[in-house]
Amino acid sequence: MVIRADASVAIGTGHVMRCLALAQAWQDAGGAVTFAMALDAPAIVKRLEAEGMHVARIDATPGSADDIAQTIQCAKRANARWLVLDGYHFTADHQRAIKQANLSLLWLDDNDDATHYYADLVLNQNIHAKSNLYEHREADTQLLLGSRYVLLRREFLKWQEWKRTIPDVARRVLVTLGGSDADNVTLKVIQVLQHVASENLEVVVVIGANNPHAAELHSAARASRVPMRVETNAPNMPELMAWADVAIAGAGSTCWELAFMGLPSIVMVLAENQKYIAEYLDAQGAAVYLGIGQSIGVPEASQSLVKLLIDSERRITISRTGKMLVDGRGSARVVEKMMVAPVIG
Repeated sequence: MVIRADASVAIGTGHVMRCLALAQAWQDAGGAVTFAMALDAPAIVKRLEAEGMHVARIDATPGSADDIAQTIQCAKRANARWLVLDGYHFTADHQRAIKQANLSLLWLDDNDDATHYYADLVLNQNIHAKSNLYEHREADTQLLLGSRYVLLRREFLKWQEWKRTIPDVARRVLVTLGGSDADNVTLKVIQVLQHVASENLEVVVVIGANNPHAAELHSAARASRVPMRVETNAPNMPELMAWADVAIAGAGSTCWELAFMGLPSIVMVLAENQKYIAEYLDAQGAAVYLGIGQSIGVPEASQSLVKLLIDSERRITISRTGKMLVDGRGSARVVEKMMVAPVIG
């Protein structure tokens, strides 16, 4: 399998990290994986190579005709059974070009991002995904929709049988706002936490290796009136989620990890494509939607956090709902579909 996805400060790491979960499941089924990447993300490349995956360089502007031509060449050189595309710079024309090259294509989608779908499989793991979003598709395009197909990495699956204890008052807070956080919403969250009067509060702030504000965040954590530490590129996210009583998170792929771990969460929108996810999670009772990160007021946010910290019944509901949404079998289900789907070429 060849996966075309990118990571950077501007676009974050979510595309590559969810593809990593799919790649791990493909490996578990006996397959080999190559990631084709156009943008520089040394920490991500190191992680992929440590997982036994090859990383190929795409020397072209992401989303350009040259990009897709090189991606097709990469897939053919690898004798790939499947090509996977994940990124908002890809279009219906790219799908069509890949199909014309006689390759089997899995397209990862979030918000009906293409005008037409030529892919063999379209995967949208979000809870708002419905088939009516994909009326403009080929007759043989199959849809994999909803949270039963959420892609979770191996390190989470070891926690499948773990049971969370919900305390009367939550005291341990995990802050995780993606792999880059270009707008430095994490600093605002640290400021919010300074207004929380709850006793014995403990905070872990996780930032990605691509975060350009790391020095400022470490300084803010040292000056915090609340005990707080910052971890960069944490390799133990499931353990941190198990440790925490509450999370404050961006409404991206991390939401599904939090749901699987049954961790009650306050989510905020850090990119426009996250808005549907945040709204639906809140409507389903699977998270508390706070608003758009850059626009959130510190006093209002601190009030919302305090309410959740002291409301054990709401946290129990959020935890149970999240566990029902994400059962951890999504990656395996997708690979099973890929294994039985007709292979082109």
